[in-house]
Amino acid sequence: MQYIAFDSHKRYTYAVVEDQEKGYRVMEQRITHRKGEIREFLSRCERNSPVALETIGSWYWIVDEIEAAGMVPRLVNARKAKMMLASSKKTDRLDAKGLNTLQRTGTLPTVWIPSGEVRDIRELFRTRMVLTREVTRLKNRILSCFSKYGISFDATSDAFNVKGRASLEAARLLLPPHTSFAVQNLLG
Repeated sequence: MQYIAFDSHKRYTYAVVEDQEKGYRVMEQRITHRKGEIREFLSRCERNSPVALETIGSWYWIVDEIEAAGMVPRLVNARKAKMMLASSKKTDRLDAKGLNTLQRTGTLPTVWIPSGEVRDIRELFRTRMVLTREVTRLKNRILSCFSKYGISFDATSDAFNVKGRASLEAARLLLPPHTSFAVQNLLG
């Protein structure tokens, strides 16, 4: 069996494959992120080998490729791994080799990998959270425009319900022209 480590980035992954027992390098390669490239690289490695991959923004598809190639993905807590390696030199090669060292010593700080279905459901909730934050941000921006000119909406409990929207539209006419235009666009 072999230890495989990926130092992944937005457009490429740097891979280092080492012998499990002796730790000598079997191969290393910079893999461009194109469909099938990672799977093709892993096809030259021993099946069921563990593949260490740091938690980066685009790890979902890389884990899927690792699993499709018959390997065992091991998702790594990047912050903990960095602290454990404590190297002042940062290169893709050294990062990947460091992950393999942690695998060999049994100290690789891994995290749970949810199934594809769970990842997909989580994305729905993340999107809802982001949209809720954006709506709140825009509402605060609109109220801030009015507040700058001493206009408040204390008479209504929610300035964005049906009654409140009528108050916003009426008060918008009291704003200077450019601010009124900005608020009109924010209100939709």
